[in-house]
Amino acid sequence: MKKLKGMKVAVLAADGFEQVELTRPVKRLEREGAHVTIVSLHKGRIRGMNLLVPGRKVRVDATLRDVKAADFDALLLPGGFMNPDFLRQSALALDFVKDADLLDQPIAVICHGPWLLASAGLLEGRHLTSWPGIRNDMENAGAHWTDEPVVRDGNWVSSRGPHDLLAFEHAMVELFAERMSPAIARRSTAEAAPRWPRWLAGGLAAAATLGLVARGRKALV
Repeated sequence: MKKLKGMKVAVLAADGFEQVELTRPVKRLEREGAHVTIVSLHKGRIRGMNLLVPGRKVRVDATLRDVKAADFDALLLPGGFMNPDFLRQSALALDFVKDADLLDQPIAVICHGPWLLASAGLLEGRHLTSWPGIRNDMENAGAHWTDEPVVRDGNWVSSRGPHDLLAFEHAMVELFAERMSPAIARRSTAEAAPRWPRWLAGGLAAAATLGLVARGRKALV
């Protein structure tokens, strides 16, 4: 059974995202039945990185001018050196993550991704982890930083980097599944319901109508 069937997940990323921190979690989300939308600063494609080596480009599905946090059920923030730095300079990106957190949406963040949360003013009193090199940034923003593969705090789950991806993906799916709202569950159930061919559905409706007519005639007799 797909745990995230019917869930709409936004992946907020810009040029310079760490390749595997986007592609691997996205594949896992899609395997679990989630509908994933890559949201970015501009249309077209964004370039991934493998540490310092340019990676593949990924197609952008929507820009921050096209969508809002309320259009989605969950949020994934990949890392990379440049990606979160570009995003935190965008007022639209900051508003997007603020709104997602205000809506109590589940947020999965990894590596340098928490930079965006720091710039949005969301770290005060929160427990998380990140790439160790930005520990001071996290603590200066008011977070309680822990050197662990995965840290769960309410609607957030965070990890340190690519070496934690297996644990991160598992924790992300579990968090997102726990936060599946009744509305999403109903949407998932409706999509999974069998759909009769049009000719068969029409025949069944006609048969039901004839049955009602026949019962009516008997009642009159």
